[in-house]
Amino acid sequence: MAQKNYGNNKSNRKTPAQIDAEMGKMPPQAIELEEAVLGALLLEKDAFIAVSELLKPECFYKEAHQHIFQAISNLFFHEQPIDILTVTEEIKKMGKMEEIGGAFYISQLTSRVASAAHIEYHARIIWQKYLQREMIRISSDLQTRSYDESIDVNDLLDEAENNFYLLSQGTMKKEVTQIDPVIQESIERIREAGKRKDGLSGVPSGFTALDRITSGWQASDLVIIAARPAMGKTAFVLSMARNMAVTHQQPVALFSLEMSNIQLVNRLIVSETEIPGEKIRNGNLAPFEWEQLDSKIHALMGAPIFVDDTPGLTIFELRAKCRRLKKQHDIQVVIIDYLQLMSASGMNPGSREQEVSMISRSLKGMAKELDVPIIALSQLNRGVESRSGLEGKRPQLADLRESGAIEQDADMVLFIHRPEYYGMFEDADGYPLEGIAEIIIAKHRNGATGEVRLRFRKELARFEDPELQGLPSAGTGYDTANTAGSPMTFSSKMNEEEEEEATTGNNNLSGGFDSPPPSGFDREAPF
Repeated sequence: MAQKNYGNNKSNRKTPAQIDAEMGKMPPQAIELEEAVLGALLLEKDAFIAVSELLKPECFYKEAHQHIFQAISNLFFHEQPIDILTVTEEIKKMGKMEEIGGAFYISQLTSRVASAAHIEYHARIIWQKYLQREMIRISSDLQTRSYDESIDVNDLLDEAENNFYLLSQGTMKKEVTQIDPVIQESIERIREAGKRKDGLSGVPSGFTALDRITSGWQASDLVIIAARPAMGKTAFVLSMARNMAVTHQQPVALFSLEMSNIQLVNRLIVSETEIPGEKIRNGNLAPFEWEQLDSKIHALMGAPIFVDDTPGLTIFELRAKCRRLKKQHDIQVVIIDYLQLMSASGMNPGSREQEVSMISRSLKGMAKELDVPIIALSQLNRGVESRSGLEGKRPQLADLRESGAIEQDADMVLFIHRPEYYGMFEDADGYPLEGIAEIIIAKHRNGATGEVRLRFRKELARFEDPELQGLPSAGTGYDTANTAGSPMTFSSKMNEEEEEEATTGNNNLSGGFDSPPPSGFDREAPF
């Protein structure tokens, strides 16, 4: 199968001139306007500010103009004056003087325009011509590659979609906005939130105490949920996905890079029907269990949960899939299990840490573009295991694996901690911790940090509100007499040092619980 390059193999690209020669047509261009824009930049020192966000050297059709604009950009970047003399000297340093036709050609540009009065309008036309040439180039490459039967057609579709997507991204320039319309929009959102009976402004997780702190998962937020293997990361997000889609009818996109669709659905079935996972796996159900399966499975049927189990998913593929899901099904939340299994193909990262940083930044950008919360699971390094004591086993922001950028890019960072996994069955106040999972909100950019306690039923791989079991919902820092409680806040500490280690995980594609399986369960069970 051909390797995807998403248009990054520049050595195989045809130039606009080559494409036009084959087609027998002149490419879209505006040479006179290019000369006028460059002349205006040489005449007025502040003119570059007006076009710097719109134009780049490759936007110019004539190669000489590309070099001249690059020289002007270099001078502006180094805060040097821009005029005929300084630009000429910069081009000499670049070694491009002969290619542009000498100093005489530069001096002639100022005669093409009287002032920089219309430079923005002229620059926008140059930009449009550039977009037209790029669309011709991409289409021509696609046409040529479509005749190559050795290339997988799905790879070709992904490459075409991503190339056009990257081109379209460059056209979306947001203007600076005066604050008044933003205030009006904010007030309108507050009013809409006030009309809701639950008082939430985002997508509810289905866990009362957690939603109280977050007000639901907020649009455009990147939420990182991290834990060591066996803490129940997948079980936690599956429980949330079920609550969102079934209880609140919010469309959910779930991308699993670790487990297959069948394994994920089996987990949901076990959680929903409360039939032992081993029986679901081997089909050895008693008659009453078949009835139980038939009666309870209807809650999942028709639920707006969209599952994708593509292994080795790249950030480009994820973006393309999410854009389609948003357009076709108006998804309200995206869940990724898990971040470290993704790749940044086509971004040419220098190291694994840089690759994870690119993925993290891309996820945050995608959350803003789609205006939905993105929830990504993440592994922790082994720093937790080396610490002792009840407090020592609690995850910290510095335990995030492979990249400090995850902490920096995330709007929220949550940790899942189950004390009983480490043989701790009582807290400092003597309260039983068996079956208790602590959800630690370690970073919350737009709200309070704190801790929430949930009930984890490992035989069903399901998280529940503790109120269902008559337990307080809060941990240390909450008023246990009042489940509403007020969370204790913590300060967010930036990650100073990252521990390098090989990526490992508790689960693999053959399945396995995110927690130690209960007595009598097969460890190889696919859920």
